[in-house]
Amino acid sequence: MMEKPFDNTREHLLATGESIMLGKGFAAVGLAEILGSAGVPKGSFYHYFDSKEGYGVALLERFFATYLSGLDAIVADASLNGRAKLDAYFAGWDRVAEHGSCESRCLVVKLTGEVSDLSEAMRTQLERGIAGIMERLAACIVIGRADRSIPPGRPAEQLAAALYQLWLGAALVAKVQHSRSPFQAARQSSDALLAPVIH
Repeated sequence: MMEKPFDNTREHLLATGESIMLGKGFAAVGLAEILGSAGVPKGSFYHYFDSKEGYGVALLERFFATYLSGLDAIVADASLNGRAKLDAYFAGWDRVAEHGSCESRCLVVKLTGEVSDLSEAMRTQLERGIAGIMERLAACIVIGRADRSIPPGRPAEQLAAALYQLWLGAALVAKVQHSRSPFQAARQSSDALLAPVIH
């Protein structure tokens, strides 16, 4: 017997909501729309989530679990030196930009400005997830300095934060401009941050 694609109702609700919220945001989407699209009764929703806010937290937890798993694979890839690991991460942003708006593919880009003022629980989840991203970028920098593909310089944690903020900022500006040029600028700035310092 073939297994249904969404045998897990909780996962089905999260996948459905993510698809809708990537287009409309959090506040503009009501539970009725999510439940209608998912074909799930209201009682089932409250079996898994205590509120829409709790659902939003779970949505972000799910997103970051997948995102960080992808980053962990890059960090663990022994075929890549530290700089190549960062380049692989940057290439992920480039691929998203090639296929359209980042906000239509990334919950961080879509929801950060909106929910940070609406929900402390969701803001905390965003903060935790972003910290996880920067920790992994810092790990790539430490590896790169050990294998000499990245020159010494500012502390790895500071450099990782600067790089992530560059790319997240580029995604937000690209959203306004409907242009890929902010990503090109982010790549150039990243290369400059990772270049050897010439005295």
